[in-house]
Amino acid sequence: MNKGFGKHSVFIISILLTVIFIVWGGLFTSSFTSVTNAIYTFMINNLGWVYLGSAFFLVIFAVYLLFSRYGHIKLGKDNEKPEFKTGSWLAMLFGAGMGVGIVYWGVAEPVTHYTNPPYGEGFTDSAANVAMKFSFFHWGLQPWGIYTVIGLALAYFQFKKGLPAAISSIFYPVLKERIYGPIGKTIDIISVFATVFGIATSLGLGAMQISAGLHAIFGLPDTTAIQMTVIGAGTILFIISISTGLEKGIQFLSNAAIILSFLIMFLVLILGPTSIIFETFFTSLGSYLNDFVEMSLRLTPFTDNAWVGDWTLFYWAWWIAWCPFVGMFIARISKGRTIREFVIGVLVVPTLGTCAWFAVFGGAALDLVQNASNPGLANDIASNVSLSVFTFFDYLPASGVLTAVGFAVVLIYYITVADTSSFVLGMLSERGNLNPSVKIKVTWGIVQAASAAVLLLAGGENALNVLQTASLVSAFPFIFVLLFMCWALLKALREELEKEKAVKKKAS
Repeated sequence: MNKGFGKHSVFIISILLTVIFIVWGGLFTSSFTSVTNAIYTFMINNLGWVYLGSAFFLVIFAVYLLFSRYGHIKLGKDNEKPEFKTGSWLAMLFGAGMGVGIVYWGVAEPVTHYTNPPYGEGFTDSAANVAMKFSFFHWGLQPWGIYTVIGLALAYFQFKKGLPAAISSIFYPVLKERIYGPIGKTIDIISVFATVFGIATSLGLGAMQISAGLHAIFGLPDTTAIQMTVIGAGTILFIISISTGLEKGIQFLSNAAIILSFLIMFLVLILGPTSIIFETFFTSLGSYLNDFVEMSLRLTPFTDNAWVGDWTLFYWAWWIAWCPFVGMFIARISKGRTIREFVIGVLVVPTLGTCAWFAVFGGAALDLVQNASNPGLANDIASNVSLSVFTFFDYLPASGVLTAVGFAVVLIYYITVADTSSFVLGMLSERGNLNPSVKIKVTWGIVQAASAAVLLLAGGENALNVLQTASLVSAFPFIFVLLFMCWALLKALREELEKEKAVKKKAS
């Protein structure tokens, strides 16, 4: 029994901790909400600088690796070729970081910042520029910098050093064989716990948007009961797919989501204000890069910090909570790449892709509000963020086609995120097992769905705030794992170069 517990201790302890939170939130909702809100307020007021400083450092670290002497090191054997063609690799990277979130916020965030900017007066030309700049910021270098560091570290230790596909393996240069003991298991448990609530947040947002889509297309009421039904139906679909081994089917759905995403992006570009969208992209990108350092370290210590907490700190926590899942996926598809190729592919290219997405959707929406005199669109989006993208489609030609395609994209992303995240959670909780058991994958799928449901129920009308709070709180411990990870990776890379020098010296 002890041996069995030891083998599955990460899984068992992670499940117990998550179930405790689910029971607490489901049965003692008011207590759960008050405590998490208190922790959230404390973190925003006292520890926001930790999130900002860490995310900024990870971007700098990723850029350093790009230009460093380690850039030629291959993630695998020296003669190993990349497993995927560059085009497919980049498409999968963009899909991994995009998910439900970018569809949910593509219109909502720029318009919300326009009506309630971080500084200055809303509903102005200046507010429109600020809104696009901060949308680029929240979906740009910081999230992809976080993904770059953890994905690179996982790929290096997995493919170069032959260690298990687990977060704890990254710390081998420092901990050595202790990664297989209590310290290593603690790191994996923290990783699993952060991932569960990061994914639960995305599933919660997805359920809210699917419910809004059902309201827009079929006239169904957009209520918590419908959201619970969406989560339940999504869970059943996920269990069917994972239990019957329909990996090819899920892969097909993932590819379909990417194709449909680019299709809907192209349609909005053509049907919307094309020239304005291109101008928005280049102007906002320049403004973002010019003000990058200032925005990265902005906390407003002498004024109200609520905007930064509700937006920037929430995003940084969300990306940190997501990064074990996304990092595992990115590492899996990056075997055979050099470190320099990896950083360009994971940091630079997807950042440009997400900025392009926001320029198309956000730029077109702001043009409708600001230049086409449709203030009602801004008010409608402010009143129901989940319905924002469908409300936006109503103002464009071929709105029915756009709504149908948009709804399909959200639905497909919802199912595939639940499927792939459960697979990764199975790997994390089984110490890097590349083929976790169906039982464990199904268990994690149900637990994630239950977590999303509890967070939505606990929030009621303020469900989005509760989802944000859960992400920020659960991600905090993993910040220190990421920072320690940079040290361990740098230590291993230095040793790698020393070995290369010794081999060359011996050969000469």
